[in-house]
Amino acid sequence: MSTALKLAMAKAAGLPEAAQEQLGRELLERIEALTRLRAEIDIGIRELDAGLGEELDIEEFIEQLHDAHAR
Repeated sequence: MSTALKLAMAKAAGLPEAAQEQLGRELLERIEALTRLRAEIDIGIRELDAGLGEELDIEEFIEQLHDAHAR
């Protein structure tokens, strides 16, 4: 376990139980999200290695993101 995580766990131990539970739930959600992201990245890398990638028009991609987040 890393030093930062050990320190965070030690500090969390001094918090009220309800706060510890909330932190625990949030940490588990974060770990699950990172696990899913890593799995998606692995799939993408395998697809690129297999030659399944497509050229990306970066300007169009940025415009789509702006449109999607402007709502």
